[in-house]
Amino acid sequence: MALEQEFNSVDVASSTSTAALEGVDTQNLPKLPPAREPETQWQQINRQISQFLDQLPYYLNQFWVAYKLPLITLVLVLAATVTLKVVLTVLNAINDLPLLEPTLQLIGIIYSTWFVFRYLLQSSTRQELLAEIRAFKAQTLGE
Repeated sequence: MALEQEFNSVDVASSTSTAALEGVDTQNLPKLPPAREPETQWQQINRQISQFLDQLPYYLNQFWVAYKLPLITLVLVLAATVTLKVVLTVLNAINDLPLLEPTLQLIGIIYSTWFVFRYLLQSSTRQELLAEIRAFKAQTLGE
């Protein structure tokens, strides 16, 4: 009997037509949800942006894992460049103050002269300086 049942034709132009098997009780059959309205272009763009923003932490984490060392190097180079520019700007501002530039130059000359007489003229004091440099290097680098 099931093989002999005929299908009603579906009228595509009519919005109320349905296809059903003749002689079949359709009350107990599961119903499909109503068809969704097609998404507009703005809704599609909004959905894509929302999906991208949901996945953004994952993308950033993968980028960080893949390029960790180059990113750290880039940040350090940029920080050093900014620091150098700030230091040079501060030194230029200090040098523009009257009498401060020659005073600092005089202090630098006096300290350099003291350093040469204290550490560089005698062999024993050079060895002492070398030992201090090695101790500082070991303390800093952990050797």
